[in-house]
Amino acid sequence: MQPTIRYTVFNTKWGYFTLTAADSALRQTALPVPEADIAKARLLSIFPTAVCDKSLFKALQQQITAYFEGARIDFDLDIPINLDHLPPFTRSVLTVCRQVQFGQTKTYQHLAKKVNRPTAVRAVGTAMAKNSVPLIIPCHRIIQTTGQPGRFSAPGGTKQKQKLLNLEQ
Repeated sequence: MQPTIRYTVFNTKWGYFTLTAADSALRQTALPVPEADIAKARLLSIFPTAVCDKSLFKALQQQITAYFEGARIDFDLDIPINLDHLPPFTRSVLTVCRQVQFGQTKTYQHLAKKVNRPTAVRAVGTAMAKNSVPLIIPCHRIIQTTGQPGRFSAPGGTKQKQKLLNLEQ
């Protein structure tokens, strides 16, 4: 039986953010876009049967809104996240990434070492690109050993990544 997919679209200072849940676990987030209709259309293109639930993860919505207003927010590690759709290596990389705190950066190489695959730096980058819950799993905080931000697969690309990093400084 397929889990019930619920979602919400809410406004932040940066635009409209979406949260999607499968049963009681967070399944996907989407960084802000300028219009609610764009956010909803993107979400429904992935989860066409999703049902709107404005109360979905209400406390998390409030934290995200505060984050985009410049508040120092370390998202609770107890928020349930469903990563079951991802391969084990990707899940392990994202689990380590989730522990990177507000205002910190770590390198792709650091994550590779943390998952006991010190030479798998490119594979870590690939795993980061599969992060379906950006911001909550802060893949934007993972940078190159040169100090450059590196690539960012979320809408807005590297400019968006740099903007998030700047917000946290």
